[in-house]
Amino acid sequence: MKGTTDAGGQPPAVRLADGPPGQATGTVKAEDRAGEPRRTNLDSPVAGSSAARPLPTPPDGAPPTRRRASFGARWRRDWPLLLMALPAVLLLVVFHYVPTLGNVVAFKDYDQWSGDTAIEAIVNSPWIGFTNFAELFADSQFWDALRNTLLITTFQLVFFFPLPIALAILLNSVVSTRLRGFVQTVVYLPHFFSWVLVITFFLQMLGGSGLLAQVLRDNGLEPWDVMTNPDTFILLVSSESLWKDVGWGTIIFLAALTAIDQSLYEAAASDGANRWRRLWHVTLPGLRPVVVLLLILQLGNALSVGFEQFILQRDAVGRQAAEVLDTYVYHLGLLTQDYGVGAAAGLFKAVIGLILILVANRVARRFGEEGVFVRS
Repeated sequence: MKGTTDAGGQPPAVRLADGPPGQATGTVKAEDRAGEPRRTNLDSPVAGSSAARPLPTPPDGAPPTRRRASFGARWRRDWPLLLMALPAVLLLVVFHYVPTLGNVVAFKDYDQWSGDTAIEAIVNSPWIGFTNFAELFADSQFWDALRNTLLITTFQLVFFFPLPIALAILLNSVVSTRLRGFVQTVVYLPHFFSWVLVITFFLQMLGGSGLLAQVLRDNGLEPWDVMTNPDTFILLVSSESLWKDVGWGTIIFLAALTAIDQSLYEAAASDGANRWRRLWHVTLPGLRPVVVLLLILQLGNALSVGFEQFILQRDAVGRQAAEVLDTYVYHLGLLTQDYGVGAAAGLFKAVIGLILILVANRVARRFGEEGVFVRS
C-alpha cells in the first residue's frame, strides 16, 4: 500500500506465498537496512515450495544412481516391439550379414569346383593374400569404372541434391493444400517405376525414333543424338534419376519442414523479417540436420550410383561412358567368372563407402550436428 512503512521505518517486504492466502512462506526485501538497493531474485526457489527442498543424495556426495530394470522386466515390457522388429532383423541377417562373410573370396584363389557346395569351395580354395587386389589395381578398366562413378556421383551431388530441398520449400509455401497434394503426388509417383519403365519412357521421348526426333524431322531439322551420345551420357542419367527420385527427397524435406516451430516464423515476422529473411534464418537452419544426415548417407553410397540404370544403357553408349563399379563387378565376377577379383572390387567399394561415412560423420559433429550415429 502506498506510503506505508513497517514499525521500524523500513520499506515493507514483498511476501511470496506458496500456499493458502495469509500464510507467508518467504520474504524478499527491495532494500537492505543500510538503504542500499538489493537485487531481487524472484526466480530462486521459495522456502517451503517443492522446488526449494533439496534432493536426497547418497552419502559421501556420490551422484544418485538410477536402478536398472531386470532382464525379465524389460522383456515383458518390450516383447511386442521385439516381435515386430524380428522380420526386419532376419532379413538383414540373411541378406546382408551372412553374404558379407563371402568377402573372404577376395583373399583366396577361388575355385568353384573344389567342393560340392559353395561353402566347401570357399574353404578348400587356397589363400593368396592381396594378389586379387594387385590384379584389380593393375586393370585399366577398373580405373575407367572408378572415374565414371566419381564423376557421376559428384555431378548428381552438386546439381541433383539441392533440387528436392527447393521443391519442398516451394510446395510448403503453397496455400492450397489440395494443389500441394496434387503436385506432391505427381512428382512422387515415378519413384515407384522400375528402371526399365523409366528408360523406356526416355527412349520414346528422346530416342532416334521418339517424339522429339519426329517433331524435328517434320520441321526439316536434324534430330539430336541424346540416348546414344557418350559425351552427354552423364546429363542423361542425371535427368533420369532426377525425374524418378526427386519426389522421394521432396517428401523427406516436407516432413522436416512441418517439424519447424511456427512461432519462429511469427517472431521473425514481428521483428520485420521479410520472406527471404525468414527463409534464410528460420527455414534453412531448421532443415540443416536433415540435410546433413542425407548428405552423409549420400556420401556413403558415393561409389554405388546404380546397376540397372547403367546396365540397360551400357551397350547404347559404350563401355567407356557407362561402365561404373557395379557393372564392372557384374561383368568381371559373373560373366568372366573371375570371382576373386570381382569380390576384391566389391570389397574395395564397401570399404571406401564406410570411410566416407565415418569422415562425413566426424565433420558433421565438428560443426555441431548429430550426424548418423553418436559414439557412447
